[in-house]
Amino acid sequence: MTSTRAAEGPWHRALIPAAMHAVAIAAVVGALIVYWFGVADRYAVFLYDHLGAGPFDRVTTSRYWMASLVAGGMVACLHTPLQAFMGWWTRRRGGRYRGANPARVWALSAAPLVVLVPAVTMTVNAPTLSLGQAAGVTAALLAGLALALAPARWAAERPADLAWLAADGLGLAPVLLLLRVLELPAQGLLAMPFAVAVAGGSLVAALAWLALMTLLRSWRHRPRHGATPILLAGLTISYLLLPLAHYLFATPSEYRYITTASNFFPESPLLLAASWVAAASLAIVAARLPRRHRR
Repeated sequence: MTSTRAAEGPWHRALIPAAMHAVAIAAVVGALIVYWFGVADRYAVFLYDHLGAGPFDRVTTSRYWMASLVAGGMVACLHTPLQAFMGWWTRRRGGRYRGANPARVWALSAAPLVVLVPAVTMTVNAPTLSLGQAAGVTAALLAGLALALAPARWAAERPADLAWLAADGLGLAPVLLLLRVLELPAQGLLAMPFAVAVAGGSLVAALAWLALMTLLRSWRHRPRHGATPILLAGLTISYLLLPLAHYLFATPSEYRYITTASNFFPESPLLLAASWVAAASLAIVAARLPRRHRR
């Protein structure tokens, strides 16, 4: 059997399409970072002085690295449909479009951004970020890009399977986003019985959705995917696409700002880990539900 590496041809031939995608992605993401941190009014983009929060308060600092996830969401919304279109167009003309290796695209696009992000955030506009804060923005950007680029080949080669996978991933969003309500009673924002009900309801809703997807797949003779793709799809929807949707649709058009991390992530590391473990467990259950139809 021909290996994936051999099928892609010599490394320099495989590097060219990856570099073309990487240049475009780095340009788009770099432009967003330059705008948010270097050109725009940071008091507006990051809501300085909102409810008394200063530029380096915990809430405001989280907005800095949430900007990286919003940028990742934009990459996912632009790059994935483009790959799907290229695959469709090539198949229509009788060819086969495989697309660039997502890992290569990530590495090539990450290389200039690792330099650009600290350079902009630490030296341009005011107030500038510290080294630690700039490192957090960069790390979040690299993680966001990895999630955003992961479905590229599925979009090019298996767009229908990707749509079903996205529907599966949507079932993990309640657990990833709503288990954080368990920490709200300690902040005086919710009563504990209500928080427990919401958290438990998120688990029930996730299980019900995944069971429904299993029935639909059986009806439509579609295969079930593995636990890892389902989990990655859930993370992408919850941590990239929804923050992007908040930025585009939940903020005033003349006053767009980056949301705080507490709207999507628990503040407690233990609760965050519990959310991820619960989502991973649900993904495993979904991958092992009865599959009567296989390819």
